[in-house]
Amino acid sequence: MYIRKHILNIPFRCYSSESRINSFIKSKLMSAEDVAQKFPEQITIGASGFTPAGYPKVIPSAFAQRIKNSKNPENFSINLYTGASTGDELDGVLARTGRMKLRIPYQSHPDLRKLINEGKLNFIDMHLSHVGRYIREGIFPPIDVAVIEACDVTPDGRIYLTNSSGMSGTYLSLAKDIYIELNQAHPLEMKGLHDIYLPELHTGRPINIDYVDDRIGTPYVRVNPERIKGIVLTDKFDSSKGFKQPDDASFKIANNILDFILHEVEYGRIPKKLLPFQSGVGNVANAVLACIARDKRFNSIEMYTEVIQDSIFDLLDSDKLRFASTTALTFSAQGQIRFFKEINELKSKFILRPMEISNNPEVIRRMGLITMNTALEADIYGNVNSTHVLGSSMMNGIGGSGDFTRNAYISIFMAPSIAKGGKISAFVPMVSHVDHNEHSVQVMVSEQGLADLRAKTPKQRAKLIIDKCVHPMYKDQLNDYFQHAQRVSFAQHTPHDLKQALSWHVRLQETGSMHPDHQQSQQPTSKDTEKAAKKMDETVPNKK
Repeated sequence: MYIRKHILNIPFRCYSSESRINSFIKSKLMSAEDVAQKFPEQITIGASGFTPAGYPKVIPSAFAQRIKNSKNPENFSINLYTGASTGDELDGVLARTGRMKLRIPYQSHPDLRKLINEGKLNFIDMHLSHVGRYIREGIFPPIDVAVIEACDVTPDGRIYLTNSSGMSGTYLSLAKDIYIELNQAHPLEMKGLHDIYLPELHTGRPINIDYVDDRIGTPYVRVNPERIKGIVLTDKFDSSKGFKQPDDASFKIANNILDFILHEVEYGRIPKKLLPFQSGVGNVANAVLACIARDKRFNSIEMYTEVIQDSIFDLLDSDKLRFASTTALTFSAQGQIRFFKEINELKSKFILRPMEISNNPEVIRRMGLITMNTALEADIYGNVNSTHVLGSSMMNGIGGSGDFTRNAYISIFMAPSIAKGGKISAFVPMVSHVDHNEHSVQVMVSEQGLADLRAKTPKQRAKLIIDKCVHPMYKDQLNDYFQHAQRVSFAQHTPHDLKQALSWHVRLQETGSMHPDHQQSQQPTSKDTEKAAKKMDETVPNKK
């Protein structure tokens, strides 16, 4: 399956050796402050950036300063569309103006999260594969201005993106005006990494990607150069701090997953050369890749995912990464330096695709992916909550986890069984919010073990999850609930006691712990939910 020719071959060194500041760029140069002055007060911005990579870093700050200096800041209103989460230089500075009115489709910034959960900012949490169509069909307000980070712009309107593709192609095609942040921190060797192709609407034509390294588009986005109203020079890295090193629980989860995959290979349900992997972000996802790099039972893997992190270097160092397709390279500063240093060699192993392709259900289903995503909590029947604390407080968003889970060959959800020293169980009688239902969740994993939920009835699922995944300090309680539910439920297919199903969440809100031994004699206050959400925010890694 690995010996093929690309549909479209792109030379690895397809950049100019001359200075990137050509005559066209010189004619368009502006300061960030000058660009900000041209923005309308009521504005919808389509910005580059994905979790958080390749986002504009100086124009948003200048616009925020303009709002701050205005005699009538209340006249300003901002709708912000991106690919996913971005850095403080975009999400943070605009959130702190207090004038952001709509944010889509994903976020992870604490200032944004605070506004969302205070009801001061409209946030639409949605599957990333739906974003492009909603915007292209006019379901969302039209884009006034596209602000896109690039490493090069040519006189004929070719825009070469940096560390992410995300929604940039769509925003560039639809925006009335285009402003470019030309980031000279990115070498011209970035040219050739991207494969830009936007699917047509309503044609039914297939997206001709069968393998992770297939190319069907161009290494740039092409626009009418007259629509490019200004170019601002920058030289800043993305502000991603990376993720914490995986802990012992993360490595145990990773090893449980790898043992399961090899079991499936043994039974012939996964080919010996394996299937492509999709992996979410965070400690557990990093642990999986680190374990593959160290495990002699794995020789070579492919990835078809939406975010690549520093953990990819473990696979590269062990010579186990054959190829990786993504929409963003989210590296720490050290990872970014290494990637640039080795870019001529690494370009043969990476493709960056638009979000409409990386998250496209058609392509994901055809590929036959093994998907691995993080759960905030799961219930005994296999329903997963990825987004809400205590059913009400938004964390980050569903991101692409639904796109991959619903179309996977094998969908895996993983979570440490407890958090906050045992005060919170990741496995509960009933989740307080559902993002992924039991029909999509095939495998559940914690450091305690792995539950294969395929071809199981709801009650069989419950027994497996309690037996394999739940922490010992909560196992008896969850067993007691399940037995009680079977006695009192009015039906036996999926037994629940609705009076008790969310009692663990109520206990957490009232006492700060789901465990009865941690109960405190206090009355719940209006700030209990906010405190619980803050505790979870400190515990749960960003997923997109």
